[in-house]
Amino acid sequence: MRLMAFDYGTKRIGIAVTDPMQIIATALTTVHPDDVWKFLADYFTTEQVETFVVGKPLQMDGTDSQSAIHVLGFVRKLKKTYPAIQVVEIDERFTSKMASAVIAQSGKKKNKRQDKGIVDTISATIILQTYMETKAF
Repeated sequence: MRLMAFDYGTKRIGIAVTDPMQIIATALTTVHPDDVWKFLADYFTTEQVETFVVGKPLQMDGTDSQSAIHVLGFVRKLKKTYPAIQVVEIDERFTSKMASAVIAQSGKKKNKRQDKGIVDTISATIILQTYMETKAF
């Protein structure tokens, strides 16, 4: 079964998944928050997910950021809608900056580097990769 990660935002949710062997994290897509539940229902018609990994927005001092309340609501609905799937929250500080750096290093043109959807899916991939690395120990 796969792992699935979310970089939750009020305008877009970046989504990443692993392969079924949980070896490689891959950017999947970006969806509008209103469309995420239909997307997941459709996704689960062909794929199985063992764990949801949700980026938790924190401030530099480790306290919840202003957007944490939105993520909390999303996590609650995930748990209610998919009670059999474990939900894990991990610190997402710096993932957007890391994603922008990855995109810049990839040689993409400036308009692609500024595409927020790409940044969100790469951020979700970084969140997932971070979880996989901590889980390995």
